[in-house]
Amino acid sequence: MTPTTATFIVTRLTFEKWGLKIPISRLYVDKKSLSYAEKNIAANNLSDRIKLVPRPDPATSPLIPLDELKIDAIDFVMTNPPFYESEKELLTLAAQKELPPSTACTGAPVEMVHLAGGEVGFVTRILDESLVLRERVRWYTSMLGKLSSLEVLVETLRDRGVTNYAVTEFVQGTKTKRWAVGWSFGGMRAGQAAARGMAQLAWRKVLPAPVEVEIGALGVSKAGEVAGNIDALMHGLELESWGWDKQELKGVARTRENVWGRAWRRRKAREKDGVGEASVGAAERDRPLSGFEVAMTVGRSQAVVVCRWREGHDEAIFQSFCGFLKTRLELGVAT
Repeated sequence: MTPTTATFIVTRLTFEKWGLKIPISRLYVDKKSLSYAEKNIAANNLSDRIKLVPRPDPATSPLIPLDELKIDAIDFVMTNPPFYESEKELLTLAAQKELPPSTACTGAPVEMVHLAGGEVGFVTRILDESLVLRERVRWYTSMLGKLSSLEVLVETLRDRGVTNYAVTEFVQGTKTKRWAVGWSFGGMRAGQAAARGMAQLAWRKVLPAPVEVEIGALGVSKAGEVAGNIDALMHGLELESWGWDKQELKGVARTRENVWGRAWRRRKAREKDGVGEASVGAAERDRPLSGFEVAMTVGRSQAVVVCRWREGHDEAIFQSFCGFLKTRLELGVAT
């Protein structure tokens, strides 16, 4: 689901790049813009693929109307929100720029101004709806025109218990920057480059938890042996699943618990001695899965082992797994 203006450019680019069959676009502009958007869709022969959904009341109509459309779930919401709280703010910020824009601004005030809080207010509305819809949308995303908005929205996400989120910046030439935020209630994590797409250390405070950790480096001559040892080590753990690709030198582990820690070993020892509960209870079975990818990249001079957090909400269990693997790698993966 994407927003649209009279030119429906975001929706059209989404369709052209990924070939989506039915991108659904909501409209947050006036009837005149709606009419132009309908004509542009027809002119591009996309009427069977793109559906416009007008919002009759901008203040109260849902921005993600899945129930209204009788849709159970969608893959993503993508929006380019109105950046400004008022026309005065729009004009004031434009006047503060040292150089004139390199291209003409074609956005109308109705597209660029959201009186109820500007882009922060608009995206917060989407966030509020997402707290109800949750996993009915795989990822909620929005572009932002101000870095300060990103800071506010990340803080809001954290305050509302959303830990699976991503931030990035778009640098357009030498003059224009934009930012983006995305969040999900599902377990699948975005990759490191997508989730932590801001290079400047000054903005580390808005970054989500790392999802990729370098475990260690070793000589190329030992790569095959260590890869085999990693596979054997993982098979020795009581994981939910483990699969190793010998050709790609990577594997994916899935678990519901820290099955490599001392607490787990002590618990299993008590069960063996008849002191603890021997059976796995419903609470353990219902715990969400965590998934980690262990991969080895072999270069000319060395091989590097990396662990990636692919699934789950528990950062502590990912960090614990990385620490366990790092220790075993330093010990030769033999213990």
